[in-house]
Amino acid sequence: MALGAFVNWRGKTINKEVHGGVRAAWFLYVLTVVTNVVIVPNVLNMVTYLHGTMHMGVSGSVTTSANFFGATSGFAMIGAFLSDSYITRAKTMLLIGPFMFLGYGLLALQAYLPSLHPPPCNIEAEPNNCKEVQGKNAALLYVGLYLSAFGDGCIRACLPSLGADQFDHEDPKESHQQSSFFNWYTFGISFGGFVGLILIVWLQDYKGWDIALGLCAVIVLLGLLVVAAGLPFYRNQVPQGSPLTRILQVVLVVAFRNRKIEVGEGLEEAHESSTEVGTGYNRSVSQTNSLKFLDKACINRGEKGDWLVCSVTKVEETKIVLRMLPIFISSMIGYISSIILFTFTVQQGGLTNTRLGKIHVSPATLFVIPITFQMLMLAVYDQFIVPFLRRRTGYRGGITHLQRIGIGFASMILACVIAAVVEKKRKGAEVQMSLFWLAPQFFLLGVSDVTSFTGLLEFFNSEAPGGMKSIATALFWCDLGLASLMATFLVDAVNGATRHGHRVGWLEGASLNTSHLDLFYWVVAVVGLLGFFNYLYWANKYVYQNNQRLARVAPTVDQDSP
Repeated sequence: MALGAFVNWRGKTINKEVHGGVRAAWFLYVLTVVTNVVIVPNVLNMVTYLHGTMHMGVSGSVTTSANFFGATSGFAMIGAFLSDSYITRAKTMLLIGPFMFLGYGLLALQAYLPSLHPPPCNIEAEPNNCKEVQGKNAALLYVGLYLSAFGDGCIRACLPSLGADQFDHEDPKESHQQSSFFNWYTFGISFGGFVGLILIVWLQDYKGWDIALGLCAVIVLLGLLVVAAGLPFYRNQVPQGSPLTRILQVVLVVAFRNRKIEVGEGLEEAHESSTEVGTGYNRSVSQTNSLKFLDKACINRGEKGDWLVCSVTKVEETKIVLRMLPIFISSMIGYISSIILFTFTVQQGGLTNTRLGKIHVSPATLFVIPITFQMLMLAVYDQFIVPFLRRRTGYRGGITHLQRIGIGFASMILACVIAAVVEKKRKGAEVQMSLFWLAPQFFLLGVSDVTSFTGLLEFFNSEAPGGMKSIATALFWCDLGLASLMATFLVDAVNGATRHGHRVGWLEGASLNTSHLDLFYWVVAVVGLLGFFNYLYWANKYVYQNNQRLARVAPTVDQDSP
């Protein structure tokens, strides 16, 4: 770690004995847990709120919920740009995070005041008598949703990268702690979701959405106060200009400007400046033979300036990002089925028998099953499965990141098939089906999150250049967000294709009982299978930037890899 590239909250050089380390990371662990106490139950139960309280139709509530999640992930790119270009990651979270508090506050106010939401009615029993939210009230709903999405997205982009900054990857002890940070970060997401699905969902079902959303706003505020309390202990990377700007300099300006010039045998000027201090990592990047047209950005025509000539480091970093794009796109397609399953399974559960003896179980609470599995699996995977596989494969992580992601996508396809069979059985059952018929698809969704979610996060962070870690994290969240938008497009496309005359589309019924969710699940399974084959093609062609077999070269590294 170059100490000059990191400062404390006052802009002065850090002291490794005071700043960073596990102590600083604990403030971020707390924020991870408390934000996911809020995020997970609201994302998973948002359809219930929009359909049951705001009286949106099945398709409309699913679309709005998917767009909300997609916007949250998309806003992560704004947070990454700001933290890399102008202000530190900690300050970005503290400046934009309060929008999340404000958004949930507005939603709580709308749920509390009768004049701001439609009058209560049973939309399942009387679908034609329920008035859907509209006009100014609908505008208030969307403002509250997207304000919270804006704050949440920026926190998501900055938090993992800020956590990684607290550890020096060149120090053996801190390198081990840095690799453990991402395991604990993922565990914090699961643990926060576990608490939220019990506490927040219980409040939503028994005390009202106004109380639940109000508590969410308070929890977010407390989390931000905890992060603010940790400011004196953070190592903050000095903003050195956006990686997006560097990519634009290479691709859109310099390489295009020099497109008619032949690349010479040597690029002495480029090699002389191949060490980029701006990235925060004083390292040279060797020139590669892939994407050779970008090497034209290194040609010096006797002019100076970042928009006139680029170093080898800039060009090679751009190549790394471009080589990752096929994985980014194919993973986005692969995640469509997961988004749809998470969204519709809650509505499925609402039409089943949700009683366990004398206890009434909310459909959203059933997500405790995959989240509990995720927490257990993360611990077992890190402590037992990885060491076992590592001894047999030689890979630092037991299996490669792309293999781990592929396992998750395969489990999503199987979950879609099971969901289709269960939904057909539910609609044909004479007696109301038990909620726990949905447990297998929940279980498989848990498997997919343990594998594909963590695998994608590790892949983007390990493969991205040193100066583009924030953008890599934002790309990870954008991957999920764009998958949500594509899920919305798939719902609309299927409705349009199955709408004939006076007959509505498969998912345009007033409730699932008058819809054809079982047939739609089969469509999703086919789309997921095609996306899986597409992913396998690009994953097989991908060449890792970082050696995945370091465990065989240096056995001591064996303990440092998650």
